[in-house]
Amino acid sequence: MSEINTNKNVRDDEIDLLDLFRRIGRTLILWSNALVKAFLISVVFLLRRWLPLGLSIGAGIGISYFLKSTSASAYTSDLVFRNNLVLMDKVKLRDNSGTTSEIISKINKLHTYCSENNSSALSEAISMKPESVKNISDISAYWIIDDSKDGIPDYVDYKGNHSVYDTINIRMQDRLDVRVKINSAQDLNLVRDGIIKFIEKDSLYQQRNRLRLRQNQELLTRLDFDILQLDSLQKVKYFEETRNMKPASGGQIVFMQEQKTQLVYTDIYSLYTRKQNLESERDLYKGIVTVLSDFSLPTKRDNGVMFYGKSIIPKFFFLTLFILILLANRYHIVEIFKKY
Repeated sequence: MSEINTNKNVRDDEIDLLDLFRRIGRTLILWSNALVKAFLISVVFLLRRWLPLGLSIGAGIGISYFLKSTSASAYTSDLVFRNNLVLMDKVKLRDNSGTTSEIISKINKLHTYCSENNSSALSEAISMKPESVKNISDISAYWIIDDSKDGIPDYVDYKGNHSVYDTINIRMQDRLDVRVKINSAQDLNLVRDGIIKFIEKDSLYQQRNRLRLRQNQELLTRLDFDILQLDSLQKVKYFEETRNMKPASGGQIVFMQEQKTQLVYTDIYSLYTRKQNLESERDLYKGIVTVLSDFSLPTKRDNGVMFYGKSIIPKFFFLTLFILILLANRYHIVEIFKKY
């Protein structure tokens, strides 16, 4: 008797997979039918009320045009600086001086002044008139990212989401991007000069730059001396080799060998290349920073019709749609209120 009860309990506890699949299938069919029905009802509802919905879109466009015409123009432009104070580690591609991050932090102080509407501090920092400073909405500095470490700038990290632990896509240590948002595009040159003055006011940066130029000149002086020494050595070696290669007796053939002389030529050319690089560094990059890419004059304002329309048109559309839904279901809503 106990065996019969045990077998019966086991059979009752078993799951009927076919019945389970049938129930899941019926549920999915009900859900899909409900979704299709809801979609068709929504489409018909929108088609029947196309006029008020269309008027809401038109009203959003009209208000966007009105805001565009009544608000001050806003423009955005970017500037790329070269940091001349970097001490690059060519193996690890890092700046041992850390000046690029310091300059970015320094320029972002101007961003703080702009966000706090501190016109007096911003005017003093970039040496501009207070009335011109009021046209500046923002000044911010960003890292430039080099993908695959090929030495070519790829994009600017405007969102600040680049990982410092990424060893493949790295921050470029010798340059930075400065983005300015301004209401008067004609003042971009004044802003550029003001930012450069703001950076060059730093006494520590001035000392570092003087030290860099002095060391550069010392290297150039030494290279000039080494080039003269090698040139004199070249003449002596050439004279001695030519004299030693004279035949001792008539009829003897001597093969000219220029290997040692060519080695000295290679050393001289190497020194000349280093000298030219130092002269370029001295003559082209005298200041603390150098403009690699200047501000471009914006041709299109930031706060155009699309700028306002992206937020205003959807708001008007969904507000109108919500009102239409309430009107279509007003009797049901009234009954619910009466009931509860």
